Amino acid sequence: MRGVAGALAFVEAVGLCSTFYRFPEGVACLWEAVVGRARPRWPRRSHHDDGVGLTWQLKDDLPAARRVYYGKLLRGRPVLVALDLLPAFYALVRGRQRARDYRAEYEAGRLSLTGRRLMDALVGEHPQYTRELRANTFLLEPGRTREFERAMAELQQGLWIVKSEERYEPSFSYRWELVEAWLPEQVAEGRRLGRPAALDRLIARYTAGAVFTTRARLGRLLAVPAAEIASCLTRLTRAGTLLETVVAGWPGQWLVHQRAPAVARHGRRPRGRLPITGLSPGAPGEASGSRGASTARASGPG
Repeated sequence: MRGVAGALAFVEAVGLCSTFYRFPEGVACLWEAVVGRARPRWPRRSHHDDGVGLTWQLKDDLPAARRVYYGKLLRGRPVLVALDLLPAFYALVRGRQRARDYRAEYEAGRLSLTGRRLMDALVGEHPQYTRELRANTFLLEPGRTREFERAMAELQQGLWIVKSEERYEPSFSYRWELVEAWLPEQVAEGRRLGRPAALDRLIARYTAGAVFTTRARLGRLLAVPAAEIASCLTRLTRAGTLLETVVAGWPGQWLVHQRAPAVARHGRRPRGRLPITGLSPGAPGEASGSRGASTARASGPG
């Protein structure tokens, strides 16, 4: 991968990916796609490393151009999300709510006081750079930095706000915007999308990039109740999108996407153990199959 076009194609192919962090659940990783191999070792001089530098630049350029969404959506970690998948996240996180509904969340005890104060400031005027936002909410003191960062992470995970720019000159700063102001079409679609349909779309897209997963991993990754995960998997297996099966040499039951080579060879309902090979260069517990699959998919020009 050599530039923005290839990176955008990669994100759209896998649906969502981390930048540098390697999720145990096997989410695709942009850095691995850039360097072209799974589990690369962090360079000793990272500031001078071409792969790290390009990944960092792509992580800045794609969201700034509104080509992808970037924010802390999975387990408190930042991820890049294809724009056609963002409505599914919004439907699961916010439902039919809009930005103005943050006060109802606060009154119900689901939003912190600092988070409410930050939303008061951003709803009143947006976008705002970090220092301006901290000043407007009386959080400029160094001793309140952690309080500010926790509340900003809370608002990102709740899909209230989005980091719309990383400014390097004249000084480094983030620019913050309301999600519904930054990506109004995706928010409008998410508000119309029912929760079951949103979960179906998200899990189908994730497993298409990951190739294989388990019920437990989906629950940990998406923080969705087990009953909802089970209903979604029933729908996807009946539709033939996923196959739940025993895999030779691996413990327990595995969910395998229909695009997996072994599923294509043996059909949707193979008998006995499914002899899947070539998906993971390591042990299945490492969840490395998704990274290998998505890295290979991103090896074209870009």
